[in-house]
Amino acid sequence: MQCHRINELLELLKDEWTASQNDSLMTFLGKMAEEAGHKGDLRAMNDDMLIYHLKMRSRNSREMIPGIAKDCVDDFKSAILKARGVS
Repeated sequence: MQCHRINELLELLKDEWTASQNDSLMTFLGKMAEEAGHKGDLRAMNDDMLIYHLKMRSRNSREMIPGIAKDCVDDFKSAILKARGVS
């Protein structure tokens, strides 16, 4: 795992875990896995799933995923022109 991913994960964990201070780290990670729909052993849960869930946890469920929102085009004509390289 790269250093920036570790820092990102720790920052996200700190913010969310602070809100539920009574939970141990493993209990909190178990809750995150359950909320994300992970079934099975926590050791099988990958870091991408945890980072994504922590980022999206406090957002509105109708809000667009940040990585997709930057590429979103309002109408079909603009999307076709963008795909063809005409902006």
